[in-house]
Amino acid sequence: MQIREDILYVGVNDHITDLFEGQYKVPNGMSYNSYVILDEKTAVMDTVDARFTHQWLDNITKALNGRNADFLIVQHMEMDHAANIATFMDLYPEAKIVSSAKAFTMMKNFFGNDFADRRIEVGEGDTFSLGKHVLAFVTAPMVHWPEVIVTYDTTSKVLFSADGFGKFGALDVQEDWLDEARRYYIGIVGKYGNQVQNLLKKASALDIQTICPLHGPVLTENLGYYLDLYNTWSSYSIESEGILIAYTSIYGNTKKAVELLAEKLRSNGCPSVVVRDLARCDMAQAIAEAFRYGKLVLATTTYNADIFPFMHTFIHGLAERNYQNRTVGLMENGSWAPLAAKVMKGMLEKCKNITFTQNTVSIKSALNEESTQALDALADELSSAYLAQKGDTQQKNDLSALFNIGYGLYALTSNDGTRDNALIINAVTQVTNTPNRIAVTLNKQNYSCHVIQKTKIMNLNCLSTDAPFEIFERFGFHSGRTVDKFKDFPKLRSTNGLVFLPSYINSFLSLKVEEEVDLDTHVMFICSITESRVLSQVETMTYTYYQKYVKPAPETEGKKGYVCQICGYVYEGDELPADFICPLCKHGASDFEKIV
Repeated sequence: MQIREDILYVGVNDHITDLFEGQYKVPNGMSYNSYVILDEKTAVMDTVDARFTHQWLDNITKALNGRNADFLIVQHMEMDHAANIATFMDLYPEAKIVSSAKAFTMMKNFFGNDFADRRIEVGEGDTFSLGKHVLAFVTAPMVHWPEVIVTYDTTSKVLFSADGFGKFGALDVQEDWLDEARRYYIGIVGKYGNQVQNLLKKASALDIQTICPLHGPVLTENLGYYLDLYNTWSSYSIESEGILIAYTSIYGNTKKAVELLAEKLRSNGCPSVVVRDLARCDMAQAIAEAFRYGKLVLATTTYNADIFPFMHTFIHGLAERNYQNRTVGLMENGSWAPLAAKVMKGMLEKCKNITFTQNTVSIKSALNEESTQALDALADELSSAYLAQKGDTQQKNDLSALFNIGYGLYALTSNDGTRDNALIINAVTQVTNTPNRIAVTLNKQNYSCHVIQKTKIMNLNCLSTDAPFEIFERFGFHSGRTVDKFKDFPKLRSTNGLVFLPSYINSFLSLKVEEEVDLDTHVMFICSITESRVLSQVETMTYTYYQKYVKPAPETEGKKGYVCQICGYVYEGDELPADFICPLCKHGASDFEKIV
C-alpha cells in the first residue's frame, strides 16, 4: 500500500488470533501496521507480532527494493509491535534504532540488549532528518504505556500515531470503523483519558493530513471526525443519547423485568435502548457501550451475599477504566435478602460524577405490583428528558424548573429571523414569583442582546454538570453575527419556535421580555415565563463547578498579565483597563484575575 509516493505500508494481517491480548474477541482478525519511509536515508516505523516475522521482512525487502534500512523507529514496546526489533537489527547490522529512553530500558528487559552502540534517543520536540523528510517526535506517556512516542512527518503531514486511532480487525476485511475502534479504545486505552487529552492538545497544533496507526486502516479523509470522537471518548463525554441496560438473570425473572423496562423506555421516546445479557454478550463491547451512552441500568441478582459474577466483572471493568459523568439506575433481585443494589452502588463509589437515580427496583423472585410500580417510576425518571422534549408533552408548565436557577451558567438561545443563535451567560435571577419574573442581563456588545431587543423572546437553557467544555467553546467564544453556532448541532424547538438544547441541560424556560432596564454597558431584560420544562435531575452547572471540573487550565506559564476566569483568555500587560471586555467570551474586567 502506498501512503505517499515515498511512504509505503509494510504491515501484516492476523487471522490466527482469536483473543487479542488474551481477552478481546477479534472475529475479523487484527492488523499489525508498519511503514517504510524512503528518502536519502530509509526508516522503518515499528515491527510486528513474532508470528509474522518472515512476511513482514519480505514486505520490507520489497519496499526497500535493494536499498539498506538505515533506521528503525520504535514508538511502542508492546510485543505486537516490538517483537522483531532484535531480528531486524541482526538482519540490518548498519541500522540504528530511534526511540525514547524508556523504550531502550524495556528493550534490555525484553531482549537482553539495549543497543547502546546503535541507538538514538529522542524526546518531546526533538526532530530527525532523513533528507527531505523531517520527523518531529511527541511524547505520549501512558497512551497507553509509559515509553510511547508518536511521530509527525513535517514534510508529508503524516502522523504516525502509535496505538492512537487504532481498531480491531484485519485490513483485508471490510467493516465499519466506529464500533471496533470504540471497543478498542475503551478496552485498551480507556483508563488514560487525561493522557489522551494531553496528546490531542499537542496534535491540535499540527497540520495533520494523514493518520497512520499501528492497528487498523490508514485515515486520510474527514480527520476531524476521528479527532472529535477521540476527544469525546478521552473526556468521558456522552457520545450518543440513549440507555444501556446490562443484566444477568438466573431463572429468567430478572430478564423479564429488564425487557419490560426496555419496552417502557422506548415508548417514552428514548432514542436508543440497548440490552445486554452479560453472561452471553461480548463483555468488551458491553463496557464500550456503557461509555457510549449517557445512562446505564444495572440489573442483577444477589448471589452468595454479593452479586452475580458476570455483573461483578462488568462493573469492575467500568471502574478500572475511569467510568464517569453518567446516570446509573439499579435493579436487584433476591428471593429473601436482596443486596445487589447496595453492592453495585458500592463498587461504583470511586467513579467520578455518577448520578444514581432516585428510584431503585427491588424484586423478590418475580415482579409483583409493588416492584412493577417501582419499575414504572424508574422508566419515567430515566426518560423524563425525552418526555419533556416531545412536542406533545403535557409538562409545559413545570415551574420546578425555577428551582434550577442559581449562580449558574446558562445557554441563552434566540433567533435573528434567519439563523439560530446562542451564548453562555451567568447573570440570571428570579426577581418575583407573583407573577413569576426572570431578570436576564446581557452585555450590549453581545449580538444576542441586539437580537433579543428586536424579537423580545429567548430560551434560557439551564446547563447541567455533564456539559463538556465543547458546549462553552461552541456557544461562548464566537459571535453569532459571524458564526453559525448551531452548524452540525441537533436542534429541538419549544412552543415559541426557538431552539432548546437536546442534552447537557436539566431544564429550560421560554421567556418573553416585559421590560428593559438600561445599565450603561448592559441591558437587564425583565421577562415573563411562557413555557418551562424539566428534562433531567442532573444538578445545575455552577460557576464554581465549571471552574473546578470543566474549564481547562489556562496556559499562563511565562506570561505576565491577567487571565479571564470564564474562558482562559490571557491579557498581557501591567494593568488591565477597567472597561476591558474579553474578546472571546465578552465578560468584563471583573472576571479577570492577575497572573501570579
